[in-house]
Amino acid sequence: MATVTIAPTRPRRFFELLLLLLALAVGISGYALTSINRTGALPANLLQHIGLLLVISLIAKLGIRFLAPYSDPVILPIAVALTGLGLAMIYRLDQSYQQLDQLDQAVVGMRQLMFVGVAIILAAIVLVLVKDHRRLRSFTYTFGFLSLLLLSLPIVPGLGKEKNGAQVWIGIAGVSFQPGELVKITLAIFFAGYLVRNRDKLAIGGRKFLGMRLPRARDLGPILAVWLIGILILVLQRDLGTSLLFFGLFVAILYVATNRVSWLVIGFAMFAPAVLVAIQVFPHVANRFHVWLHALDEDVYTQEGGSYQLVQSLFGQASGGLMGTGWGRGYPQLVPLANSDFILSSLAEELGLTGLLAILVLYLILIERGLRTALSVRDGFGKLLATGLSFSLAIQVFVVLGGITRLIPLTGLTAPFLATGGSSMVSSWLTIALLLRLSDAARRPSAASPAPWNSGIHPSLEAAEASE
Repeated sequence: MATVTIAPTRPRRFFELLLLLLALAVGISGYALTSINRTGALPANLLQHIGLLLVISLIAKLGIRFLAPYSDPVILPIAVALTGLGLAMIYRLDQSYQQLDQLDQAVVGMRQLMFVGVAIILAAIVLVLVKDHRRLRSFTYTFGFLSLLLLSLPIVPGLGKEKNGAQVWIGIAGVSFQPGELVKITLAIFFAGYLVRNRDKLAIGGRKFLGMRLPRARDLGPILAVWLIGILILVLQRDLGTSLLFFGLFVAILYVATNRVSWLVIGFAMFAPAVLVAIQVFPHVANRFHVWLHALDEDVYTQEGGSYQLVQSLFGQASGGLMGTGWGRGYPQLVPLANSDFILSSLAEELGLTGLLAILVLYLILIERGLRTALSVRDGFGKLLATGLSFSLAIQVFVVLGGITRLIPLTGLTAPFLATGGSSMVSSWLTIALLLRLSDAARRPSAASPAPWNSGIHPSLEAAEASE
């Protein structure tokens, strides 16, 4: 019998290096153009800025070369490009805050650069510690418990802090941190591990209704539990965005695991009425929806906690037009939280619709690469984990973009890689580290793969798992 030899996947690290250099050029160009347009000269610390970004990026590149040599060559450069664009816009806003004597906001750029360095170091640590993603599956319930612990920290008296009407922060030794950012990752691991183990039970349908095979009543327990967690977040922490993100993440992974549309219908049918009830019962939820629906009303625009922020961002996006005002030539600083919740609005004003679409395309490619990894990885747990991480990014970008364009109510989520904040940056880069590890496993030739690890993989999950 003839033997078929499959050519091994080539790492393509030189291609990744070229993309990485292009990504660095995007961020550095924004940084330089901001200074040129505002002062007529290059920034005084341009060389130091370039040197620091080069060092961080080359360390990341060398780390990938030795820790995940077969990983997708597009994922890292896109993350670097988005991070560079965010740093450039934050630096540009710092200049405006300095002119307005808002010195408490004018030091965000250097602090954000430090956060980027910390995030990349933590991502490298994850790549060192997680040499085989399948080992994470043995800690499924540990990650589930950790998720609940992290979610409960902001409501602990004396530890939790309220900002902008949401109780999602904790303060330790003068440092603020948002645990919910890490929960996006821990919950994705828990959901993937749980659904791999229980996929068959959840895939078995009960009665048919309107052409859909509904699940059995006894199998509704997991989605009921996650629904309850989402509602508790909405009520206790006043955080609609996180609640929507977690519940949407679980329903998306559940649909991928079972291939049953009925789970999507049930998820929407459970979440939508709960939000409607919350609007009637809880004033802070009702106010969020009232501001969304009546943003242009004068009384809503002028009231405290009203639509001033949203309307200003809409005006800024409109003034940007198709091509934008140019780096440093707009007025994004007029929007409160322009460097965090509304950074996409700031970019839309100065880069225009064209620039915003380019940024969204970068997100789209990153998400597509994550889903491609999910299709290629050889084990069911890895498939669901890559799917969960990709959907987490997709849902977050949709919620942020929908909020600033008034498609949905504002939720308080921040754009991954772009917005200021250490919690968001660390979470985004840890997601990249896991996607790199998963793509390395997916693209690695069988002969070069790590020794099989007996993780008790569910026997009915995908024919590809039989190769393990």
